[in-house]
Amino acid sequence: MKNIGKIIRLAKPLHGLLILISVIITFGALIELLTPWLLKIIIDTLSAAASSKNTTDFSFTSGPFVKIIWLVLAMLMANIGSQALSNISSRLGDHFAGKLRKYLTEKFFEHSLTLSQTYFDSELTGKIMSQLNRGVQVISDFFNVATNFIVPSFLQAIFTIVVLAYYSPLIAFFIFLLFPIYIYLSARSTKAWAKYQQGRNTYEDIVRGRLSETILNIRLVRGFNNQLGEIKTVKSAFVKINEFFAKQSYTFHIYDFTRNAALYVILTGVFITLFYQSFTNSVTFGEVILIIQFINQIRRPLFAMSFVLGRIQEAETGSKEYLAILELPSREPLVETDTHPREFEDPEIVFENVSFAYDETKTVLHNIDLKIKKRETVALVGKSGAGKTTVTNLIMKFYDPTEGRLLMGGVNYADLTTTDVRHNIALVFQDHELFSTSIRENVAYGTEATDEQIREALEKAQAWEFVKELPKGIDSEVGERGIKLSGGQKQRIQIARAIMKDAPILILDEATSSLDAQSEILVQEALSALTKNRLVLVIAHRFSTIRDADRIIVLDKGKVIDQGTPHELSTRQGIYHDLLKFQVDGNKKLLESFELH
Repeated sequence: MKNIGKIIRLAKPLHGLLILISVIITFGALIELLTPWLLKIIIDTLSAAASSKNTTDFSFTSGPFVKIIWLVLAMLMANIGSQALSNISSRLGDHFAGKLRKYLTEKFFEHSLTLSQTYFDSELTGKIMSQLNRGVQVISDFFNVATNFIVPSFLQAIFTIVVLAYYSPLIAFFIFLLFPIYIYLSARSTKAWAKYQQGRNTYEDIVRGRLSETILNIRLVRGFNNQLGEIKTVKSAFVKINEFFAKQSYTFHIYDFTRNAALYVILTGVFITLFYQSFTNSVTFGEVILIIQFINQIRRPLFAMSFVLGRIQEAETGSKEYLAILELPSREPLVETDTHPREFEDPEIVFENVSFAYDETKTVLHNIDLKIKKRETVALVGKSGAGKTTVTNLIMKFYDPTEGRLLMGGVNYADLTTTDVRHNIALVFQDHELFSTSIRENVAYGTEATDEQIREALEKAQAWEFVKELPKGIDSEVGERGIKLSGGQKQRIQIARAIMKDAPILILDEATSSLDAQSEILVQEALSALTKNRLVLVIAHRFSTIRDADRIIVLDKGKVIDQGTPHELSTRQGIYHDLLKFQVDGNKKLLESFELH
């Protein structure tokens, strides 16, 4: 119950509603005991009248019959009242479950946005969503069942045993004995169930992660004709899932038989005791009826014990990963202490002896000393894995340096919030980072731009000509990751978004690497409008995109090994010279193959 207790404490805003439901459930459980008790009085009244010498005086107007009529009417009111309270508590329970589902989802989403970039770099999107969905679903389902069934049944069992103890302590003891036996066997059953459930969860996360990746990369899957391979991967995971489920089912039915056998043995002893007490006149006929009704009532929570403990264990197991994510330390608070981010005018970026490692075993950057001057265009060049993207991640404050320090506008990054840093940086990604919504929302993302401002940004980005031809103009939806647009169109939408932000620092992460020649020309024209009067950091493999850079910095194995103007580096031996030569030679061979040299 540890995780369930954490959830209850976590859902503090809903405590008032939970208390109200508990009070209604308690009253409902008490009122539900009235019907058997009233029936007992009716039976005893009838029995007394039948054994009386004046049975001929028993008529519609006699005292005993009038009493019975009032008792029957009282039973009617008790049943209606009990049903009304049951429906009210169930409705409030459904309402609580819905509110809890909303609250937990929002809590998870809000906290996930504060986690370190390392978490998202190391986890599959499908797995994260699986953990969220499973956690929220099992928790909300548990509380829904708890308010609609578990708590009412539990209270009814307690009240029933107390009343039984008043009429027959021995029978009450026998009934009470059922609960520890049932709880023990059910606990063993659910513990074994949970053990196998963890294995199921592992493979279910794998399946959902793979399904998400397959759908996201559907063109790759179809392009390599690997649909059957993906189906085989999912099928093999489901084989494992069903193996765990088979073990769960076998264990459950063994324990279920044992539980029910113990129930029937003890109930046999209860009925023998009850009938013996009836023959010896220790209990009246009305009390016999009352006790039998209570026994029937108490069987409902007893039979549901395995279900109850199963839901508890399911909630414990399912919420474990959910709570584990909530307990991860926040790296980036959603609300900064400074609600007005610091703005820099023509800032510089300085690396002072910066080293960085993603983990303790692999250092990616080594003692980087680097200064990017105001309004300077600097290109980072190097082989794959040289550390170019890591440099931009540090500048964006996605990560903090392992050693050394960064400065923006002369201010230490340690003294700047993530909002301060990113408020002054605009980004154009290589991978066409767009939402599936409209062009309007993508261009104005993070701002409150007018239609005129959006149009102006699209014009500067060389995008307005194709946007205005779309069926809904700027309200046209681009599809998941911009699937409805071409590569060049997506990049120009990104550029329009960066223009709209109008930040003094611009990072271009291989913004033209995946474009055809014609699209690259259009994007380069759009970039020329974007890069004016800004500090620009470019990551590029195509040297045509950095020929106008003020300075090129060459990285190799996490170290700055050379820097200079494009012309300077092209005339001396080194990595830049070699990479440039490979591209030039490749282009020459291409031209020769078409006899265009």
